[in-house]
Amino acid sequence: MPEGYARQLEKATGHRFKDRIRLERALTHASVQDAGKGNYERLEFLGDRVLGLVVAEMICCIFPDATEGELSVRLNALVNAEVCTQIAEEIGLPGMIHMGPEMKSLEGRRLGNMYADVVEALIAVIYLDGGLEAARLFVFRYWDERIRRSENQRRDAKTELQEWAHRQGGVQPIYRILRRKGPDHEPVFEVELRVSGFASTRGKGQSKRQAERAAAEEMLYREGVWVQGKGNGG
Repeated sequence: MPEGYARQLEKATGHRFKDRIRLERALTHASVQDAGKGNYERLEFLGDRVLGLVVAEMICCIFPDATEGELSVRLNALVNAEVCTQIAEEIGLPGMIHMGPEMKSLEGRRLGNMYADVVEALIAVIYLDGGLEAARLFVFRYWDERIRRSENQRRDAKTELQEWAHRQGGVQPIYRILRRKGPDHEPVFEVELRVSGFASTRGKGQSKRQAERAAAEEMLYREGVWVQGKGNGG
């Protein structure tokens, strides 16, 4: 590993790496044809769990009155590939990743997922190097502001409802238009939302989507996933 990369990562993470070979592995994609050095996949597996634990601990402390459902929504929004990709770019990881030539044409989500995996692998290296406290300090550095910023933000209700419904046993929300009233230039839609195992809710809006969102919000509040008067989601 180039010494410049190691110094840059130590400055970005606040951690002095003891095992440079492991650090190099965290930056190596499986497409590299060098079995001796290995790749980041096993480290990414471990880092994902460490990140989830530390962020879960942080949101429990920052939102002491949040329900389990709200905590789950916040956690999912903070440890996803999109957030990890943003952090990879802040650290400067994209230019350090060692990958096979066929991977250099990747773009969009597939490229972002690789960046996210490397962030999680890096967390695993820090954890194995310095224990949970070292990993916690790194996660705090890059996630604390994001967690606090999420307090007054709300995710799209339909997206959040779908994720919540999936956690209730893999069920899918079903929206049904009950009626459409009013003139064409000012319609009012009424929609019913059903999730298997739960009482239905209804919502109204000037478009089908607005009505569906209103029904989703109603269910999220009723089931305690969202709390009235607080920012919800991440």
